[in-house]
Amino acid sequence: MSQCNGFRPIEPLSAKVLILGTMPSVESLNQAFYYAHPRNAFWPIMQKLLGRALSSVEEKTASLQEAGIFLWDVLEACHRQGSLDSAIQQPQANDFTWIFAKHPHLKTVIFNGKAAETLFKRHVLKAQTLPHDLQFFTLPSTSPANARLSFEDKYLLWQEKLAELL
Repeated sequence: MSQCNGFRPIEPLSAKVLILGTMPSVESLNQAFYYAHPRNAFWPIMQKLLGRALSSVEEKTASLQEAGIFLWDVLEACHRQGSLDSAIQQPQANDFTWIFAKHPHLKTVIFNGKAAETLFKRHVLKAQTLPHDLQFFTLPSTSPANARLSFEDKYLLWQEKLAELL
């Protein structure tokens, strides 16, 4: 079991939506950036949605900030062997209270997969004081482990929800 520690968030000046994963994969941790596994669909979906090339960490970060997308993970730390969410043990949630205090207009949280939603409900909603008027949506995980949906199906579901929010 390895100790995993997440990343600092990508925080826009004016957040429109908060997208939450669970914990970075082994590949993401090795590359020190979100969704770095080459088969993860997150950045290809964002590239298509935002209509711009996202080749570098700087381009990815700037594009999310400009679009008002706040990106983070539910967990600050955990123990995990490999990258699967099902292997997470001893989860420690990030502190979300400051986000909503700093961004009072932020009302929408999107979970990148069911595991992020489950961890948030279990370790954040029950333990932290958050605004009562938040809206939560769970979209299909962009992880390559979620092979039941094609890229195009994932994209269409993400596009449908984000188009109305951005």
